[in-house]
Amino acid sequence: MYLQRRNRHLVKQEDAVMIAIHLLGKLLGFSSERAWHRFVVGNLFTDGQFIERSRYNRRCRALRFAIKWIRHELAKRGQHHAYAVVDSMPIELCHAARMYRVKRFQGIADIGFCASKKQWYYGFKFHLQVTDQGLPMGYVVTEASCHDRIAAETVMTQIPHPYNLGDKGFISNDLQRKLYEEYQIAFWTPSRKNQKHRPSASWERWLKQKRKVVETVFSVLVDQYRITEIRANSIAGFEVALDGILLVYSLVTLGLVER
Repeated sequence: MYLQRRNRHLVKQEDAVMIAIHLLGKLLGFSSERAWHRFVVGNLFTDGQFIERSRYNRRCRALRFAIKWIRHELAKRGQHHAYAVVDSMPIELCHAARMYRVKRFQGIADIGFCASKKQWYYGFKFHLQVTDQGLPMGYVVTEASCHDRIAAETVMTQIPHPYNLGDKGFISNDLQRKLYEEYQIAFWTPSRKNQKHRPSASWERWLKQKRKVVETVFSVLVDQYRITEIRANSIAGFEVALDGILLVYSLVTLGLVER
């Protein structure tokens, strides 16, 4: 009853307003919902007409499916782009010294190896498909120990693109055959040095050059949108933060929002 009396004077915020506020926080690079709520109350709703932080967080989590749907609809535009690139990146949830005793997302996250950094970490692995113009399409978040080949089919079939490129972590004749026969998806990867039948050196260079777009996308998501610093302690909170970041990045990429 006390909470009802305390919030009775507040104007009910529309869902569209709540989504817009949530996305604005991601656009400005806020990784803490506490800090963002404090900023909103102190700078955008100075008349005291904004809801309290716990209710704001609940509203955002309740709207996560709407945010996901909007992002998915925007991602469909990528089917008209020339090609797509698939890759993964680590999302660390704690310092390496604490990874054997951390309790955050215990039973969901685990310990995996990051080949690019040559180190072990505790957390998730973020698998993403982007177009040649940098538009995020399909994605999936797995435990850190999940191999790229296992998540590849799920990522590429959410919003199928006929032409996809990957790195050596995706090398699998069975995967390429299945994608082509069941989904009409062509998937190309570099070859290993010990393969008997290898493509030309010029093809390998072309493939490497075209895959750089996903590295650029990951760099922007980490440096500007702080995707690896999500502080949520629940799956729903983590999901709404991640989808919010991807939606904002998609809007910027498509030129619908200026950063």
